[in-house]
This record gives sequence, structure tokens and C-alpha cells, in this order.
Amino acid sequence: MDSSLYRWINRLADRTGWAHGLFKANAGYGIGLFAVLLLITYLDGRRHDDLTAVAGSVWAGATALVALGIGQLIGGAVDRLRPYETMTNVHVLVDKTTDFSFPSDHATVAGAVAVGLLFANRRWGIVASALAVLMAVTRVYVGAHYPGDVIAGLALGGIVAAAGWFTLVPILTRLAERLTRSPLRPLLTNAKRPTVAA
Repeated sequence: MDSSLYRWINRLADRTGWAHGLFKANAGYGIGLFAVLLLITYLDGRRHDDLTAVAGSVWAGATALVALGIGQLIGGAVDRLRPYETMTNVHVLVDKTTDFSFPSDHATVAGAVAVGLLFANRRWGIVASALAVLMAVTRVYVGAHYPGDVIAGLALGGIVAAAGWFTLVPILTRLAERLTRSPLRPLLTNAKRPTVAA
């Protein structure tokens, strides 16, 4: 089933040559959009004096690295070959690599950031989620991954982000509250320091 769905999505490239440039660019460099969304969410939280959003955006960035590390362990254990290494007559619109296919690193990062931002700031999280789905489809379209690889990556990233939201973000928020009473306050909030009445 995974192979059949891969072929169906990958064969879209036969009829959509006009989209190759866009999909190749997204497959290769679209991950940078998630870094931009992390920064926007952080700055939005800072501007609105929302320390939970600030802490959540920091966690969303960190969770991408944590999930990626877990994905590397899983990928090394499963060691699934890329579809272009096992199938013939497929479109490969990106440079071939020899690393494992399952789970997709790109989808793992995208899923982690998307779910992390959904908790931190729903508006930017929805944008990140749409881009995460696009990234997942793109990675199959260009021939780099099976659908199962990207679905597993999105799920892995999302699970790690959600777990951290309930366990680590409350700690990060309390830390941020303490740091607002330090010289680091301008990094965390735009709000003026409250004045103490004489």
C-alpha cells in the first residue's frame, strides 16, 4: 500500500511539470519557513507579554531537535531504503542520498514545530500545520520518501512537541517569569517593568 500510494503521488510529476520548481524548492529549503514561524511566534508572544507563548515558541524550536534525535535512533534501527533505491521508473527531483528513509527528517521537524506552535499560538500554529502537510506531500512528490515515512515523521514530531508542552513548557514559563526580574527582561517581554510605589 505504501509503495502504491508513493507511485500515485510521485506520478503526479508526469502531469505537473509546471510545479517542479516550487516543489523542489519547498522540499529542499521549505524547512527554513518553520524557523521564520518560530521567530514570529516568539516575537508575537514577547510583544503581547505572553510568557507562555514565548516559552512555547522556544520549546517548539527545541522539540524539533529532540524529535530529530529520536528519529535518527529509529531510522538507524529500521534502516529503510529510499524508494528510489528499491523501485524503478520513479521521478526523483532532488539529489539522491544514502541515509535512511524512515522516518522523514523534514517531516519530523515540520511536525514538531507545527504542533509546538499550535499550543503556543493557534494562528501561527495553523500556518505551520498547513506548511507541515505541504512539506510531507512535497517529500513524496519529489521522490525522496514513501508516504509512511512522512506520516511517521509528522507523528513523531507532534508527539514529542505535545509531551513537552505538558511537562516542560510550564517549567520554562516559570523560568521566564523569574527572568523578567533580571536584565534579560527585554528578551522576554515588551511590557514596562512595574514601578514600586514609594
